[in-house]
Amino acid sequence: MPKIKTKRAAAKRVRRTATGRLKRSRGWKRHKLEAKSPQRKRRLRKSGLVSKADQPQFDRLVPYL
Repeated sequence: MPKIKTKRAAAKRVRRTATGRLKRSRGWKRHKLEAKSPQRKRRLRKSGLVSKADQPQFDRLVPYL
């Protein structure tokens, strides 16, 4: 069976956790920050996990991560 190529754009945006889930950074933190509350901007600093519905699609994008 041939090797599967990793989608490099997706690989730069996620990391694999010890339990096998994918860790990602949150969006909505690039511009118009003065309109967002400080509490909301603090919450956006923390990383999140890829949802279980999107996990199979990401596993195809980054098979060896």
